[in-house]
Amino acid sequence: MKTRYGWVEVNYVRYDHDIIIHLDKSVTKRSKKKSRKRKKEYGHTPLSEHDLAFLDKEAPEIIFIGTGQFGDMPITREAHRILSQYDSCVCPTSEILDRISEETRPFAAILHVAC
Repeated sequence: MKTRYGWVEVNYVRYDHDIIIHLDKSVTKRSKKKSRKRKKEYGHTPLSEHDLAFLDKEAPEIIFIGTGQFGDMPITREAHRILSQYDSCVCPTSEILDRISEETRPFAAILHVAC
């Protein structure tokens, strides 16, 4: 896995948008539609509880949140509350990729590719 500003590569596929890596290792686009409503409040589209709704169905042992190349993606209070129910790791996306590559437990990840 690799990343630079504006993209992330997972399983030799390059994505130029935020992604979710699911428990079964499938990759989907992160839909920011509902979280975008809070952009004015946070100065950037934050990670919100809407982005984490899939966790109820998947129940990973650990959730990784890549907060962008410079670690600037904000996280809402509600999302922090949800993440506190899991073993979670929140740090810049490049650091998350290193941790994912070493992870042996079932995991899910949300990776922000910009900021």
